[in-house]
Amino acid sequence: MRSRPLFSLTPWVRGLLVANTVVWVLTISVFTGPWFHDLFAFDPAAAGRRWWTFVTYMFVHAGFLHLALNMLMLFFFGSAVEERMGGPAFALYYLVCGLGGTAFAFALSLFLPVTPFVGASAAVFGISLAFATNWPNAPIYLFPIPAPVRAKWLVVFLATVTLVVAISASEDGGVASLAHLGGFLFGFIYVRSEAAVVRRARAAARNRLPAHVVPQRRAGESRWKEPQPTPTEPGEGRSEELDRVLDKISATGIESLTLQERRLLDEMSRDLREH
Repeated sequence: MRSRPLFSLTPWVRGLLVANTVVWVLTISVFTGPWFHDLFAFDPAAAGRRWWTFVTYMFVHAGFLHLALNMLMLFFFGSAVEERMGGPAFALYYLVCGLGGTAFAFALSLFLPVTPFVGASAAVFGISLAFATNWPNAPIYLFPIPAPVRAKWLVVFLATVTLVVAISASEDGGVASLAHLGGFLFGFIYVRSEAAVVRRARAAARNRLPAHVVPQRRAGESRWKEPQPTPTEPGEGRSEELDRVLDKISATGIESLTLQERRLLDEMSRDLREH
């Protein structure tokens, strides 16, 4: 994880923090009636005719504490995840996790009553899962715990608490705890799918290259090393750059490559066809 200033924010995280805060301010100053929550909350029973609530519920909160907890999690976890995924992919992932909350709630409503709910919790819980997946051992400091908690255990704790609250609470004040688990579930599916795509992209990129320029992993080494080419080999001098490009594909996906890096892969592919 790249180090950055403590209070620096990436564009999508900043935008989401502002949007959620502005909506909350409007609910306590302008749109103060219960009709506002009723109009934009997600209600599984009315989802068919109120399709906009699949998204709008993520920007409305039941109170200041609800807003503060969600925005605090987004503030601490979101920028690192956005830097890792890239802005558009981060926005898509956030939306997928939020929609996962509604999908999970809708499925549950077929078997038990689910009250209308609001909040960005499902989306933000998905962000925390992505953070813990990429940096499982990152230390998280929680007041008043004196020692840091590893990110992976914090996410496990959040999921467990959510499940316990969902099972024990008969009324949740408009915040359906079970919907939060939908964010975890859809986030997990998304992250696993992305990892599988990256692995396939990396394998495909390597399979397209001439054998004498494909870096090989040697016993006891922690990164890919190129085989020593002879001076007459056409791939000489480019293996190190190829090593860096393939590592980038593994870390951030093939879509993150620059035009120059894609051109390198195309040149290597042409070498394969010509040799």
